[in-house]
Order: sequence, then C-alpha cells, then structure tokens
Amino acid sequence: MLLKNQVILITGAGGGLGHTAAVALAKQGATLILLDKLIPKLEHTYDAIIASGAPTPVLYPFDLAGATESEYEELADIIEEKYGALQGLLHSAVEFKHFTPLAQCTTHDWGNGLTVNLSAAFLLTRVLLPVLQKSLYASIVFTSDSSARTGRAYSSVYGVAKIALEGMAKIFAEELEAGQKIRVNTLVPGAINSPLRKKAYPAEDKTQLPAMDSLAALYTYLFSSHSIGITGQIINAQTFTSPF
Repeated sequence: MLLKNQVILITGAGGGLGHTAAVALAKQGATLILLDKLIPKLEHTYDAIIASGAPTPVLYPFDLAGATESEYEELADIIEEKYGALQGLLHSAVEFKHFTPLAQCTTHDWGNGLTVNLSAAFLLTRVLLPVLQKSLYASIVFTSDSSARTGRAYSSVYGVAKIALEGMAKIFAEELEAGQKIRVNTLVPGAINSPLRKKAYPAEDKTQLPAMDSLAALYTYLFSSHSIGITGQIINAQTFTSPF
C-alpha cells in the first residue's frame, strides 16, 4: 500500500490510460478524485476500483474543454476544503481525432485540441498548485507521446500540443524545484494497446503491443516516495525498470 493516505486527481479517468492509472493507484491505497466529462465512463472506473477493494474514489464530472476558469478554481477550492492538501495530479485526458495535415486542420479542431491537450493541463495545474504545496511532497505527471520530439508530419494539433506540453512540464519542474516539494515529470507510454492507439492505427496488430495494465508499476512509482527527487524528466514506459 505504497500510496495509503495519498489523495490524487486524475483527468481522463473514465477510459484508456486514465482508467488504468486509477485502478493501479487505488490498489496501492490512494484516494482518487476522478475527472471525466462522461459520467458512464466515470462509473465504470468507480466500479472497477470498488471491486478491487480499494478506497472509495470521488467522481467529479468535468468538461475540460467547456469549463470556465471559475469552475477550475471552484474545483481547487472543493479539494482544499475536503482534503486540506493534494499529493498527486495526473494529466491523462486526451483529444485526438485523426491524422491530418496542419493545413487542413479546422479552426474548431485546433482550438478544441489545444484546450484539452494543453490549456486545460496548464489551468488545472495552476489552480491546484497551492493545494499541492500544502503536502510534504507531491507529484505532477503529464502524459505525452513518443512522437512529440520528432514533429511528425500529420500529427496536426495533437502533435503541436504534445510538443508544447513537454516544454511546459519542464518549465514547471524548474520553477518548482527550489521548493523541493513538488516534482514534475512527463510520462511517455509508447506504443501500447490503448483506445487512442486503436483510433490512430486501426489496421495495426494490437496483439503484439503491451497491455495498458503493464504501466501499473510506472504509475505507482511516479506517485510513490520512490520517485521523490526525480523531476523534470521524460520517462519512457518502454525503457522503464520497475524498482518494486
């Protein structure tokens, strides 16, 4: 129970890697705040956590793209009032439609993609920093993509957002490093049998890819005391060696 008494918020908790992370962290004793815009998906994750015998999570339906700044601030106030402090923040929400040339990306898709994949992560981190700083130690984890550092053709607004996200994570890490309380890292899942991968590469043989739950140890590491002192890193799941 490496995460007992830890309160962790997860975005995109209703499906894919967000669901996987939620179940893995709950099994280690974490109390989770699950954010997603789709209530049925949140309930699916909730049921999986309860079935595992883990602490009861909190469901918080929240539309990252449609929420106002005041609604983000209200979320932070609720967490502070209920828990006093926050020990973890996992950005797992993602918006991806399809591969397309940047020249063909519509204004709507551009705005929505940047909002969910980048701006929401910034705003949520900003409003939650005071609550995270009330913990002895806290961990912020952003989720990126292996293509972010290559500027791959046709990755469109998704690719642009991930490039910017990695830069933002690095800046947050350097700005918070002096306080020695909040560590900030970026997780790169790599090729994995996830809903996003299926959407991006529908013809690929997914049986040859690692299952999503193969990331359980990495999620645990990033939010447990084992990663204290590790900050500003881009951690590739395909090369990660579990310390457990």
